[in-house]
Amino acid sequence: MPEALDSALAEVRALLLAPGLTRAVAAGRRRGQRPSVVRAELRPVTLKAGPRLQIAVSDGSRPHTRNVAPGTEAGAAVDELLAEPFGNWHVETADATLQLRVTKSGEAQVHRAAASRPAPEPGGHDRAKEWLLDPGDPLFREIGGSAAKRRQVDAFLRALAATLPDDLTGPLRVVDLGCGNAYLTFAAYRYLVQRGLDVTLVGVDVREDQRRRNTELAERLGWAGRVGFVAGTIADAAVDPAPDLVLALHACDTATDEALARAVRWGARWVLAAPCCHHDLAAQLRSGQAPAPYELLTRQGILRERFADVLTDSLRAALLRLHGYRAEVVEFVDSQHTPRNLLIRARRTAGAPTDGQRAEYRELVGQWGVTPRLETLLAEAR
Repeated sequence: MPEALDSALAEVRALLLAPGLTRAVAAGRRRGQRPSVVRAELRPVTLKAGPRLQIAVSDGSRPHTRNVAPGTEAGAAVDELLAEPFGNWHVETADATLQLRVTKSGEAQVHRAAASRPAPEPGGHDRAKEWLLDPGDPLFREIGGSAAKRRQVDAFLRALAATLPDDLTGPLRVVDLGCGNAYLTFAAYRYLVQRGLDVTLVGVDVREDQRRRNTELAERLGWAGRVGFVAGTIADAAVDPAPDLVLALHACDTATDEALARAVRWGARWVLAAPCCHHDLAAQLRSGQAPAPYELLTRQGILRERFADVLTDSLRAALLRLHGYRAEVVEFVDSQHTPRNLLIRARRTAGAPTDGQRAEYRELVGQWGVTPRLETLLAEAR
């Protein structure tokens, strides 16, 4: 039954500012109106400065993220978003889920549901949480249902959900490059199918024994016709047709560059890559001379390694932008679970890079005297 929009938005506001907020998304537009951004996502985060409300908005081409302090600052930021003429709000808290849709007549159609409550994690807190993939799903009986694995799966799926459009329809072709034992591959397929998408997925790994193991697991799950695996290198494995979505999760060192290069050659619409190890640029920095006045950044071995991590992923994101992608580097799982917790998230726009972007990239690699592997691979593909 329709409700007054003002009172429904007041309920949304209370949920957004309450301690139990898990995630909220605003999207769509009201009849005859257009919000200043096409999508907004809110979630609580914990930084060194303390708890914050993270607000990520997109104007359809460029994402922008900010972290606001609880209290007056968060309240003002939430009020700004609620004043936008979004057509839909989806709010998840520890206890409930609320979905609000603004009708053509300007009223609110609201659906409220209690959150599912998984069993408490061993050694953890008995805290309600809404998982994107039910911990009781049969998939976890096959891949293992440890608390750590469930957390990583959920964090990855949330990053995936934030990447794909809410209104995505039609067939979706997915490739996971360097899939290993494929538990995130299977989780991605399960989640995407639950969203109502027509998904076909191919996992690629260099090891033939992994291909056999994963193929047998797909058969046990009843997914053999939709989820397949091939043995081969990231650069050369046979994949046809080209995918819409490319995953590359924890491919070591330049294997991430090979995955990104192949995604660009395919013209994939979306790319999610979680880099692992950054030896290539670290070696180049070690053998070269840092530009003044930055010698202190590379004089100590541990600092040089960490700086190489930052420089590598910064240049990867820059190269993706130069090849028609909107790219951002985000944290997708808490560092207490894994130190390799960054995710390169890219969306193809086919827009041409600006002269300024090209110059910015050339100046950075020129100052540091490095040649990123991804640059070489993309040049070879021309």
